[in-house]
Formats: sequence, structure tokens, C-alpha cells
Amino acid sequence: MAAGGGSPSIVEFFGGEDGYRCGYCRSDTGNLSHGMWAHSMTVQDYQDLIDRGWRRSGKYVYKPIMNQTCCPQYTIRCQALHFQASKSHKKVLKKMLKFLSKGDVSKVATEEEPMDSHTEDAAASDFPYKSESHVSQSELTPLAVDHSERVQNEEEDSGEAKQEVKVQQVGSDPLQICSDKDAPGPGEPSHSAKVVHAPPKPGKGADLSKPLCRKAKDIRKERKLQKLLQNQKCPLEGSQLPGGDQAFLLQNSKPRANQPKSVEDFVLVSLPEDARHKLEFTRFLCDSPLEAEHAPNGPECGYGSFHQQYWLDGKIIAVGVIDILPYCVSSVYLYYDPDFSFLSLGVYSALREIAFTRQLHEKAPDLCFYYMGFYIHSCPKMRYKGQYRPSDLLCPETYVWTPIEQCLPLLENSKYSRFNQDEKAVDEGHVKELGRVRVLHKRTVMPYSVYKKRRKGPSDEANVQQYASLVGQTCSERMLLFRS
Repeated sequence: MAAGGGSPSIVEFFGGEDGYRCGYCRSDTGNLSHGMWAHSMTVQDYQDLIDRGWRRSGKYVYKPIMNQTCCPQYTIRCQALHFQASKSHKKVLKKMLKFLSKGDVSKVATEEEPMDSHTEDAAASDFPYKSESHVSQSELTPLAVDHSERVQNEEEDSGEAKQEVKVQQVGSDPLQICSDKDAPGPGEPSHSAKVVHAPPKPGKGADLSKPLCRKAKDIRKERKLQKLLQNQKCPLEGSQLPGGDQAFLLQNSKPRANQPKSVEDFVLVSLPEDARHKLEFTRFLCDSPLEAEHAPNGPECGYGSFHQQYWLDGKIIAVGVIDILPYCVSSVYLYYDPDFSFLSLGVYSALREIAFTRQLHEKAPDLCFYYMGFYIHSCPKMRYKGQYRPSDLLCPETYVWTPIEQCLPLLENSKYSRFNQDEKAVDEGHVKELGRVRVLHKRTVMPYSVYKKRRKGPSDEANVQQYASLVGQTCSERMLLFRS
């Protein structure tokens, strides 16, 4: 997907903030992060940012200082196309079906649900509001692009001194039930980050590159069948295979009845006519810094931020906030009625969002991952996200994806760890030319090399260098960094 032909992303970078209270370990000043205010942002830019460890909370976009913060937060994604529900996940799905069908369900929390909702990711911190921007909208509307001085090696087709750039705002009615208090986090490689798949050491988890284990009896039957077919000179149809083997062949030409049930088998099942309850879902675009976009090869609903509403017998009981991005569905937040916490709505909504990701993939082939926010190994109650397998964690130094099975032994030894074991590997998206960073100054878009010469007062090069190194070269050349 292209970076978007509409309005560019416009951000204000705040640099490294002072320590804030941590909602995980309760440290008063141990929560350290870099932050920026997103006045507007394209879905492609946000996709690339979260693939470098960023995360949004409303319009505030932040990146934990991983080697300094008290509770390192690792970006985690689930490979939705290969996801298989665990026993505890299936218990939640069966519990919901039983409740809808018969109205009978235990209201006692199960042991398999240490964290019932990704709302727990909402660390009690006020950093998004302390860092709120006070820049007026008029200052953020670019009028021109200044090409009066070219950046060295920059290739330009046009020699015009100025060209107009239009900026639009996302206009959508926010839902009454939800306030704008989004908080941090709840096979196919992403186009904006690499994947590292190394064979795990013995006892360190399954090798995801190999097929699932099968029963020896089934393998023997299949081999026998193949041998019989090879010895047959006539076509399968009308052949004279022994009755038992022919029945086995017909049985195996259909979907295997003993295959594990998928999430869709639970959430898309038809309820009996006399079902006690009715659960319905609606989806709406919601207000956020992400600009809604549509692409020919994208999902029918488009890209952007959405509210997914869960209605039970005509009453709204939960609202999930998700971002639909070029390569993933990113779970942002979940609100739910505590009277229905016995339904494990946090787990249930995550499973439905995984199924939704797979549904979107049918129309948008690049969209195949489900991002669950941050995985925090140093906080035991936040390890539940690792139960959604197969999943990967993002290396905080080289920004490559690593299967979680390979990461867990490292995190057991140290709460901060580099997952990429190639010592020579570096961040391939690092800044190579600072002068190419795009800046918005006095409503004019220009490269930083031009702005630096015009700037009055002390140099801000260290601040811009830090910003560019954190967002990467690609985003620094697409997004507009606001300078007053």
C-alpha cells in the first residue's frame, strides 16, 4: 500500500520526558518514554511507527525507553492466519455460547484468565495529558513546500519553488459511550520490519517452521492409502479399492472431523431458535489522529480507527477500539460493562478481533497480523498476551520480529533484552541523512537542511537527531515535524 496520497502526518516531538508513575510496578518515576503529539497521521506512517516500538494513546504517540524504563514494554503481534485457540481460549468461547443459548454460565472467574481484558494495559499515567499540544490548527496547515535549497543527493523532478499541500481533518462523530481516553495497548513478514526465525534450542518451544504433530495411526493410514493408489491402474472414481480403504479415502477427501476447532467455528456458529440471548456487533469509524483511507486492494471498511460495539439483547455491553492498518489490526482499548465481566469480554473480544483480522485478509492480502500492544514480562499478570500463539516480539535494538519462544528464556534472565542474536545486525532503518527530515515551519514544508539555516536562536539539531533516530529514516522523510 502506498504511503497515502492525502494529507501528510504532522507531529510535535517532545523528546525524552521525565519519569512518570508506572501502572505496572507502581514506581513513582520509573516509567520513561519518548513522546510526540500526532496532529494527524497516515495509517502507513503509524504502521511503520508501531513496527519500531511506538504506540498511541489517543493523539499522544510514545515509545518506551526500553533500556531505562522500570518495566520494558515489547511490541507483540499474533500471526493471525496461523492462530490456534488454546484450551483456556476455547473455554471462554464455549462459555459465551452456553450463555447465549441457555442463559446459564458460572460467574466465577477461571484460573486461566489472570487478565480478563486488554484494558489492563492502561497504566495509571498522566503523561499524554501533561504533554498535550497547544498549537493552533492554523499553524498546522501547510501552504507551501520550500525547495529553494536542495538537500544533497535529493532527486527532484520539479524545479518549482513552491507547490501547494492540502491538509484535511478526519471528521466523524465520536460515540457517546466512549471518551477519548485511549491508553497503551491492550509466516508472512511485515513490510516494515524483518522477521527472525531461528530453530529453538531443545526444550525452548515448538519449531514454528515445521508442520503440526500428527498421530502415528493417521500417518500409517495415509501411507497405506498412498500405496494403494499407486498400485491402482484405474481412476479413483469407480475403482475397486477394498471397501474399508475406499471408505477411508472418501473420509479423507472431506475436511477432517477431528481437526481442532477454529475461532470461527465458535463465533460464527448459528444459535438455536430458542436461544436465551442475542449478541450483535456494529462497527463505526471513530475520531483519532489516524486519517481514514481506502485502497483498491484494501478492506471494504477502509483503514483507520474504529469502534466495535457489542450489543446484548439491545444493550451495549462493550466497545473495542481498534486501528485497521495496512498490515495488521491493532487493538487499542476495550471498554465493557462490569456487570458482564463473568463473560471474560477481554479475552472474547481479542479472539473475535483475531477472527476479524483473518476476515479482512481475504480482501487485503497484506493484512495478516493482530497487534496486541505491549508484552511486559517483568509484570507477571501481563504475560497473558504470550498465550496467543504463534506470536512474535519486536527486538528493541534492530526492530526485527522474533518468535516469542526464543525471547522468553532471555527475558527470564533480564527484563531488558536484545532478541536479535546476530551481534553485527543493526537498525537498518536508522537515519542516514538528517538534512532530509521534513519540517513544517511557518506553514511551509521544507527539508531540515533549509530550516537549520533559517532558524534563529540555539541549535535544535540534537533534538531533531533524536526524533529521526526514533522514527527512522523513512518516516522522518514522510512525516512533517512541526517547528514553531
